[in-house]
Amino acid sequence: MVLIDTPVRETAKLYTYADYLKLPNDGIRYEIINGELYMSPAPTVGHQRTLRELLFALMSFLKKKPLGEVFPAPTDVILSDINVLQPDIVLILREKYDILTRENIQGAPDLVIEVLSRGTRRRDRNQKLRQYEKFGVQEYWMAEEESKTVEVWRKRGNKFVFQACLNLNEEITTPLLPGFKVKLTKIFPKH
Repeated sequence: MVLIDTPVRETAKLYTYADYLKLPNDGIRYEIINGELYMSPAPTVGHQRTLRELLFALMSFLKKKPLGEVFPAPTDVILSDINVLQPDIVLILREKYDILTRENIQGAPDLVIEVLSRGTRRRDRNQKLRQYEKFGVQEYWMAEEESKTVEVWRKRGNKFVFQACLNLNEEITTPLLPGFKVKLTKIFPKH
């Protein structure tokens, strides 16, 4: 049995992007972090609902103010040959459109959003946070559907600095998109 928050180890070798391209198109989400292969099953309905609302809020804003483009998973983000991730949502500002290719994103997005789930929570909070920090992501949000919170990390120098853990009574904003704000009650609607 393969644990979803544990690397899939077949050999001691490091997985690369070339290995990643050979993986089956079987509906499983694969990622490589520091040469380790990880897999995740399909996300839950709650996860997808949160992702949809965040994506809608960002897309609605960007339609009015075209400062960049936003992409949902599955979109390959290649940070290096041994770091290939599929964040839930990525924002690329216009100044960085050169990292967009026909097939994938080659370099660090400006904003990365992960919707935490039981199977990926530890990976999103640890390995992915470190990789996004290392490769130059400017801002990282971790949305948690269960607690209905969004944790915000922003780059200061070469390090991520924790900014806030926002709850349902608060709005999320970002200096990357001046004027953007959305209440968390919109992101986590009652069902």
